[in-house]
This record gives sequence, C-alpha cells and structure tokens, in this order.
Amino acid sequence: MDYSFVNTALEYTDKTMRRQVLLFILVLSLTSVFGQVSYSIPEEMEKGSVVSNLAQDLGLDVKRLKSGRARIHSGDSAEYIELNRERGVLLIKERIDRETLCGETTPCALHLQMILENPMELFRITIEITDINDNAPSFASSEKRFEISESAVVGSKFVLEKAIDADIGANDLQSYSLNPTNNFALKLENQADGSKKVEMVLQKPLDREHQAQIPLLLTAIDGGQPRMSGTMQITVNVLDVNDNAPVFTKSVYKATITENSPRGTSIITVSASDKDGGSNGEISYAISNSKRRLSDLFQIDRKTGEVILIGEIDYEKAKLFQINIEAIDNGGLSDSSKILIDVTDVNDNSPQLKILSKSDNILEDSPENTVIAMLSVNDPDSERNGEVKCNINNDIPFKIQNTMSGFYTLVTEVALDREVASQYNITVTCSDEGVPSLSSSVTLTLQISDVNDNAPVFEKSSYEAYIVENNTPGLSIFTVKARDADWNQNARISYILEDSSVNGVPVSSYVSVSADSGVIHAVRSFDYEQIKDFQFHVKAQDRGSPPLSSNVSVKIMIQDQNDNPPQVLYPVQTGGSLVAEMVPRSADVGYLVTKVVAVDVDSGQNAWLSYKLQKATDRALFEVGLQNGEIRTIRQVTDKDAVKQRLTVIVEDNGQPSRSATVIVNVAVADSFPEVLSEFTDFTHDKEYNDNLTFYLVLALAVVSFLFITCLVVIISVKIYRWRQSRVLYHSNLPVIPYYPPRYSDTLGTGTLQHVYNYEVCRTTDSRKSDCKFGRAGSQNVLIMDPSSTGTMQRIQSEKSILDEPDSPLEQKPPNNDWRFTQGQRPGPSGATGGPEVAMGTGPWPQPPTEAEQLQALMAAANEVSEATATLGPGTMGLSTRYSPQFTLQHVPDYRQNVYIPGSTATLTSNPQQQQATAQQATQQALPPPQASAQPEPPKAAQTPASKKKSTKKEKK
Repeated sequence: MDYSFVNTALEYTDKTMRRQVLLFILVLSLTSVFGQVSYSIPEEMEKGSVVSNLAQDLGLDVKRLKSGRARIHSGDSAEYIELNRERGVLLIKERIDRETLCGETTPCALHLQMILENPMELFRITIEITDINDNAPSFASSEKRFEISESAVVGSKFVLEKAIDADIGANDLQSYSLNPTNNFALKLENQADGSKKVEMVLQKPLDREHQAQIPLLLTAIDGGQPRMSGTMQITVNVLDVNDNAPVFTKSVYKATITENSPRGTSIITVSASDKDGGSNGEISYAISNSKRRLSDLFQIDRKTGEVILIGEIDYEKAKLFQINIEAIDNGGLSDSSKILIDVTDVNDNSPQLKILSKSDNILEDSPENTVIAMLSVNDPDSERNGEVKCNINNDIPFKIQNTMSGFYTLVTEVALDREVASQYNITVTCSDEGVPSLSSSVTLTLQISDVNDNAPVFEKSSYEAYIVENNTPGLSIFTVKARDADWNQNARISYILEDSSVNGVPVSSYVSVSADSGVIHAVRSFDYEQIKDFQFHVKAQDRGSPPLSSNVSVKIMIQDQNDNPPQVLYPVQTGGSLVAEMVPRSADVGYLVTKVVAVDVDSGQNAWLSYKLQKATDRALFEVGLQNGEIRTIRQVTDKDAVKQRLTVIVEDNGQPSRSATVIVNVAVADSFPEVLSEFTDFTHDKEYNDNLTFYLVLALAVVSFLFITCLVVIISVKIYRWRQSRVLYHSNLPVIPYYPPRYSDTLGTGTLQHVYNYEVCRTTDSRKSDCKFGRAGSQNVLIMDPSSTGTMQRIQSEKSILDEPDSPLEQKPPNNDWRFTQGQRPGPSGATGGPEVAMGTGPWPQPPTEAEQLQALMAAANEVSEATATLGPGTMGLSTRYSPQFTLQHVPDYRQNVYIPGSTATLTSNPQQQQATAQQATQQALPPPQASAQPEPPKAAQTPASKKKSTKKEKK
C-alpha cells in the first residue's frame, strides 16, 4: 500500500490537508486495490485532449462515478489530468512538458488515484509521458573568438564548447560539423558520461599578412524527426610578430590655447604608426620628463595621443609651453617628438580702482574745478586688454580728468546748489578695451553743505482772514506759513509782527504773532461797529548768518454778529410824559396812525428789521406793517371803540438768534384834545403797577395750583390708608383701650390744643354769604408713643358725640403776638383796629372800607404774595384768576360785607382783595414753617366750644 502522499500533506493548504487525511483513513480501511490501469501519452498535448475512457477501462458504469463522487488524487504532482464524471474519461487539464516535469529521468510517468464513495473504492492510474523532438541543440554562447599567432605549429588543438539538447533518446544530440576546413579540422572524442569532446585542430600554417582573421561555423545536429540543429560562430584572429618600431607623423607639433581655458580642454592629438599588427602594433603615448612640472598642467591619453589641459593657464605667468612626448609599442620599440603650445591672452582682469584721497563734504558755493577725489587705475592685461578709460554717471555737476598715466582726479564742473540736490552719489566706472570689455566701479557719496542763500518765502503773496466780532481775547485767527529752502539753522524761521498802527493805535494791541508757529492771535475782542477791517505786515526771518527775511501783507476782516438789539427812534419812550397818537373817530380803513421807526447798528441780515403787533387793546382795529412799521387802521373806527388804545409793537432783527425791542404806542380815539386829556390822567401810573401785579399773580397761581393738586393726592392717599387701618381694627376681637402717656404734647408743634384735631372748613362760592360750618372730626388721630414712632393708637369719634352737649362753655383764646399781619396791614379804614371786641370777634361788624383803603389792601396782598412765593408749602390757597394783566381799579367789586370766622382772629371782608389777603394769611398760618429755626412760631388756634367739649369728655374717660 502506498503511503507516500502522507509525507507531503503538511505542504498543502488546510483544505488539501483535510482531503489527504480522509484519503489516508480510506486507504487504511481497504485491504486491497480494486483496480489499476496504465496509459502512455506524448508530451505537449493540447488542453482538453482525451487521455482514455477510464470508466470503460475499469469496467465501471458512469452512474457509479456520479453516485460515488469519483475524484482524481494526484498526490504531490501538479493537476495535469482531470476526470469528467459525465463521460467517464480522463482529460488533459494543463499542458505537460516532459523536460519540465521529469528532466532527464526516464521513464517519465504520472501516478494518480481515483477514489469512489458509497462504498469506498480506490483505483490506481499510471500515465507515462513520452518525449517528442521539441528542443533543438544549443550552445551556451553564440560566438567564440581565438587569437592564434601566425607562428603557431600545425597540429595544435583548440577545445570547442559542447552543445546541449534537452530531449532524450533518439531526439538527443547526435553529431557536429565545422565549415570551412581550409586551415582547421574538427575532432570528436567520446566521454565516459556518453557525451562527446569537440576539438579544433590546425592543419595548415597561418599567415597574418595574407589573412588576418578566419571565420568558422560550428553546427550541432540531433537525431529526431525532423532533425533540429544549433550553430556557434567562431572567429580566429591571426597574431603578428613584432618586427617594426612606431613612427610619429610629425617631428614637431604646434598648438594654441587661450588662457583661463577650462580643465579638460583638448589642445592637440599626436599620432604614430607601427607596421606590425596585433599587440605588436599597439602604441602607447607618454610625456617625457622635463624641468618644468608640465604633468601638472597637461595630460596625454596613452591610447589616442590626445593632449588635454588639466591645470590653469595664466598668460601673465607663461606665454609659451614646450612638451616632449614619445610613442612605445608592446614590444618596447619607441619614437619621440615635441609639442609647442602658444598661450593667447584673454581679457580676464578688470581694472583695479583705488581711492587715493576724497572729500566727504563740500560747500555749495565752492568754485568750479574744485578737486573732490583722486584715484589710481591699473589693468594687468596686455595690449588693448590693458587700456583703460574712466567716466562718471551723467546728469551730475562733476567731471573726471586723466592727469597722468593711471591717475584720475574728480572735480566740480559747475556751481553747486544744495537746494537742488543735497547729496550726490558719484559712480566712477573704468572700462578696458578688451572684447568683451571688463569694468570696475566705485561709488563716492558727497554731501553738499548748506549756505544761507535763500530767504524765507510765504505760501501766499498776501493773506486774508475773517473773525467774528465779540471774540475771546487770545483766540487763534489763522496761521501764516513760510518755507525756507535752506537746511538746519538756516531754515529755522521766526515770525515777527512789524510795527504799524491802525487808526492811530499800534497793531500789536490788536493781534500778536507766534514766533515759532506763525499763529496769529487776537489780543482784544473786536467790535464790528467800531472797526471792520485792518491790515498789517508779518516778517519771516531765518536764523542764518547773516539772516534773510521776507514780508507778507495780512488783512483781517471783522464779521458782524447779532449783538445789538434794534433801537426805537420813534415814538420816543419817556418816563415822565405820556405821548399818544390821536385817531379821529371818522378815520377810514387804512388810516395811517403813526410809524414806528427803529434802527439796528449791526449789518447785513442782522440789521434787517421786521415789525409785529404783540399786544393791543383791540387787535381788530390796528395793524403794523411788517417791513415799514406803519400802524394803520384795518376797519372803520366806531363810537363803541375805547378812547384809550395801547399797542405794544415788537421790533425784531433777522440775526441768529434774533434780538428784539418793544415799544408801546398810546393811541387816543377822539376828536378833541380835552377828551383825550381826561382819559389819560392815570394811565401812566397804572402801567408799572399792572405789569408787576400780572407777573406775580400768574406766578402765584401756577405755584398754588401745583401745590393744591399735590396736597389733594396726598390727602386722598392718607385717608384711604387710615380707612383701611380702621377696618382692620373694627373687625378684630381685641378691645381698644386708649392710653395717653403723661405729659403728652402735640408732636406737630403747630397749635395749642392738647391733641391734633382736623376740621373741614367749607365756604360757598357766593362771596356775599360767607360762613363756616363744622363737619365731622378727622377720620383718624395718630398718636406718637415714643420718638422712634414705634407705637400708634387709633381713636374714632363720631360726629354726633361732638355736637351732643349744647351747654358746653365756649371760650376763645386770645390771639398770639406773632400774628403774621401787622396792624397797618389788616383791613379796615386806614389800617385802624376795631378795638378788643373786634379782635375777639364779638364786636360789631366793621365799616366798609373806602376805595383807597381797598387799593391799599390789594397792594398789601400783592406784596404778601411776592414774599410767600419763596416759602409756599403744601396746602397754600390759590389767588383768584380775575387778576389778569388788564386788571384795573374799575374791576374791583364794591362789596360791603365782612365775614367773621369763630375761633380765629382774622376778619374777612367782602372785598375780593381783602378776602384773598385774609385767605393767604390763614393758609400761611395753618402751614408749618419750612424751617423751624428761621421762622417765628405760627399762631395757635383758639379753642372752640366743640374742641373744649371733646377734651372734657376725654378727661372723664
């Protein structure tokens, strides 16, 4: 049983290994092989060719191959054969090359096994691969060379290379042939391994001069059908004998080379000949030894005789070279010659510049031909390569001169100007005459020193500047600027105000000039109405030596500002007399009453005046012309028009902001002068009074209205808060026990009562029926338990409890001595008092005052209002709105009734002025002073019967 496939199982993949293990188990279980067949096929069969009908040869049915899953196992051989189970035949799977598969091994066979399952069966298959003549004999090399001297002996043997044939048997190598056979013959000798030794034997002497080279062809032939062969080319070179010496073609060689030629440059090639051939005719060249180390500069090729430059050649060091050379063959025979090499100069040196002396600075006023530098120039080249010319760059005021051979001087050509160029970079370039020309250059930097030769120049030939009048002294107006083309100290400019006068006043009292910056400042505040423009000169002077200067004219123009209000020329306003214009009652529409004439000292738009009617007794009667100020009637004058007509005309200019003036024009509508005189008797006296009264009344009305609204909001807020507190106390179950600490005093400090009581005082709007009534007590009394206000107590007292006891005594406290009004300010005839009974409020009613007394009371009330505006507090009563700006004595009502308020020392008269003054007194009395330390203590209210009754009931509790 064959177990050889087990040894190679480890070399396959896992799948192959599993297959081999299965096959191994199968083979062990079989006691014998079921069948064995052998076949023989030639190599190189086509893929898919049929090897044999395996099923038929083994006597198996094709169905058995399918059911047994027949498969071929090749072992370690490549899978060249495959089984077709459908047909039961063996096919060529891969093309088979016998030489590759078996080499020289014979016989060459494939050993296969076919395996069947269910039941397991094993069949051996042997396939022999037979050789075909598919390989021709071949030599290892296609060509072979021999060098044989012409003096070689006949019978000399030369071994040839054997051919190789991969086929075997009759298809292997059988014989050799050599052509032509004039000088050589082929000799074959069998070897012990079965191969043949091939030799070439010289059978005729050689003659190099007759035939120097002999070509031969060696052919190897096999025994297959058809025969195949291989060839090798053999070349025999006949060697000559050394019997001739080398000979140079020239005895002297000449060559030319330029200096600075690169290394490797070929200079010349020498040549020698030898009649001998082969090695005897081979010549080598060499440089003979000499005193100079020419071998460091030149090298000759031993084979070709080419002379090559290997060093650097400088014409300035050597202009000619002589080289001795020799030619030697392989036999030791030689010949000699020499080479003459001329060196050609090359322009390889630039001119060498050297500065002998130079100046770094030169004054701009230096004269022409001033020497600023000296230079030396040298070029080591020869002839034209060493001829040098020097020049400088263009567009500069300098020139270069050749003073002597190799020396140059640099001088100024024209006058210099530092303001044109303060520095020059002078480039001196020296070039030789070589081709191409070489040059060298050097740059000199020359600074031009400044000389004060330029005066300052202003930017403008003259200056004009504007400034608005009423300027601040020291204000910067504008700046003059001058430039100086010089440098450093010569270019530093100082500005000087030249002495001159404006309207006989020195100009220095008007303006000043900053010496460094040229800023012109205003020394004073200008007034356009006094001076409209002025002119002066400013000098700009540098700081050179000597200094240079220039002047410029400056004109300052003052611009008008609307700083003057219009001035009314007519009508003339006088304080002592009254001027009125008369208009007859028969005047028609457009009647010229008068003309307001005004002027404005300003100019331009600031002096354009416009007239407007500001106030008039009857606006429907008069109008004022907007541009001319003419006052004309705009309707027919009637008998109903008042005699006295006052017109207030405002005159405005067109400035920004505009300014105005007012003038009062009194117009009398009457036909006769006595009528006018009777109406304008007290007109002048009422003017100042009405104006002051109107101002104060309007101011007081505005202040009191604001305070009244504020107090009203505060009172409503406090009442709501106390009402909510009383509701909380009312709905609680705790008993309320009022407690009053000993020595309790009013914390407000504004009255004489033991506690604070609030009353509501109501007055009717009808001044003829003024009275007072007591309402219910204030909603709450707040008691301060300690200074920190940490405890409060509420006490509610109904209105009924206040008025229940009619028998309670009524007492009045006497008035305090610090009552606000003086005796002369109290209303009454000529300021007289009414006696103690009147003061106590129990006496008879006072007599009605006269009209003069009413006027006096009104003036006192007005003064009181003006004094109270600075100290008004919450709760101050407002004045009546009937005091309009047109209020006069005829508007005062003639009331003859006075009102007496119980519990108060004030007597209220029916006169509106006295009522207002009394209300102002009562208001200021009820209010606490703004500053307790500065104001006297206000009067304490007298105890009324109701308040006394309350205090009695409280003591009983």
